Amino acid sequence: MSLRVRFAPSPTGYLHVGGARTALFNWLLARREGGTFVLRIEDTDRERSSPAMVEAILEGMAWLGLDWDEGPWHQAEGVGRHRADALRLLDEGKAYRDFTRPEELARLREEDPDRVIAYPREAADALSEEEEARLLEAGAPFAIRFRVPPGETVWVDRVHGETRFPNGSIEDLVLLRTDGTPTYNLAVVSDDAAMRINLVMRGDDHISNTPKQILLHEALGNPVPDFAHVPMILGPDGKRLSKRHGATAIGDYAHFGILPGAMANFLALLGWSPGTDEEIFTREELVERFSLERVHRKSAVFDPRKLEWMNGEHIARLPIEQLLEHVRAALEEGYPEAARAARELGSERLAGVVRILVPRARVLDDLADRARPFLERRIAYHPEAVRKHWAKDPAAAAGHLEALERTFEETPWREDALEEALRGLAAERGVGAGKLIHPLRVALLGEAVSPGIFEVLVAMGRELALARIRAGREQLAGLERDGA
Repeated sequence: MSLRVRFAPSPTGYLHVGGARTALFNWLLARREGGTFVLRIEDTDRERSSPAMVEAILEGMAWLGLDWDEGPWHQAEGVGRHRADALRLLDEGKAYRDFTRPEELARLREEDPDRVIAYPREAADALSEEEEARLLEAGAPFAIRFRVPPGETVWVDRVHGETRFPNGSIEDLVLLRTDGTPTYNLAVVSDDAAMRINLVMRGDDHISNTPKQILLHEALGNPVPDFAHVPMILGPDGKRLSKRHGATAIGDYAHFGILPGAMANFLALLGWSPGTDEEIFTREELVERFSLERVHRKSAVFDPRKLEWMNGEHIARLPIEQLLEHVRAALEEGYPEAARAARELGSERLAGVVRILVPRARVLDDLADRARPFLERRIAYHPEAVRKHWAKDPAAAAGHLEALERTFEETPWREDALEEALRGLAAERGVGAGKLIHPLRVALLGEAVSPGIFEVLVAMGRELALARIRAGREQLAGLERDGA
C-alpha cells in the first residue's frame, strides 16, 4: 500500500510554527514517495473551535505551498463512527462503563495519584449485573473506559527506534465522556483507520499518546500505522517555543516580509539535516532530499536571526521583475512621494537601485525602506552617522563635499570613472579615500553603512546625487554655526 500521511490541526488557534513544521515534514515525505497527504481538521472541541481558525489554518498552509490531496475532512463529521467503535469495544468486553463521580476521582487524584489508575476498573468490576442495570435504569451518568491489557506496548519509531511503554503505567482511558462525546485518542484512532493512514508523523509531545492509540487499534482489529515522532522546537532560550519568543502564527511571517519558500526552507532544517553543510534549498530540492532517516532526535532551536538571514538568501534569488513588483506595491501603500518618483524613474533605473540593495535585504520590506533615499528629495540624517562622520570636524567634511561636488559635475557617471575621480581627489587633498567616502555616504543616504558608494552614486543618478551633496553642505554649515 502506498504511503498515506496526515496533518490534523485543531482549530482552537492559528497554524503555529510547530504545527507548520509537522505539516511540512508530512508533505515532503508524501511528495518524495508519491504518497497521499491528508488534511483533517480535529474540531470535536466545539466550544473552542471556530470557522475563523479553520480558515487561518488553510490560508497558512496555502501560503507555505502545502497542498493536500484529500480533505479537509472534519473530525466532527465522524462522531457517529467514533461512538460506534466505543460501543463495539464495550460489547466485546474490551471496555466498561465507569459510574465513578468526577468529585471522587478528583479526591483520589489529590490523596493517592497511583490509586486513580486502578480505581475505576475495580469499582466497575465490583458492580453486579443487577446493580449496573439498576444504575442504567436510574439514568446514572457514566463514561466508557478502555480496558488497558496487561503487558508492554512496543513499537519501532521511525525517528527514535524501538520504544517501550509498560501498560501498567497507562490509566484505563476514557473513550466516551458522560455526555457521550468521544475523547481525543478514540477519535484519532477511528479517523486514522477510516482514512487508511499508515504513517503518523507528529511532534514528540504526542509520544505518550502512542501506546494508547496502538492498543486501541489492536483492540479494534485495525492495521497499526507506523509512528514517527519529530523533535520539539525550542526558543533561543532553550524553552518550548511560545508567543514570548515572537510571532508563532505562520500568517504573521507573511506580513513581516518573509517569503514562503524561505520559511519552508527554515522549517525543514528545524529537526532535519540534508547530511551536508548546505542550507539553502528550493521546495523541489527539499522534496528530493528529505528522508526520515535524517530527522534528528533532539530538539531544534528556532533562531529568528537565522530565519531573516535565510530569507535574505531567498530574496537574492528572486527574479528582478518580482522584486520590483513588491517594491512598487510597498511604496504605493506607505510612501506616496517615493512611489511617484519610482513611477517617473522607470523600470530600468529602479531595477538598478533594487539590485544594489538586495545583498543587504533580510525581509522584503527592507527593499522599499532602503529604496526611499534614492527616490525622495529629502532624507533624514541618522544621528550616529552624523556624529561619527560629520560632527567631529564639520569644516573638513564640508570642504570634502564641496570638492566632490565640483569634481563630480565633470565626471562621466559610471562606477569606474567616479571611483577614479574620488581617489584622485583624495590624493590631491592628501587624505585617504575613506575621508571623502564617509561624509559623502552620510550626505547621500543619511547612513553610516550602505552598498558600495560608487554603486550608490550611479543608482541615484547625477542630478539627485549632486542635490544631496549640496544639501549635506547646508547641514554641515549649520553644525559649524552650532559649534561656534
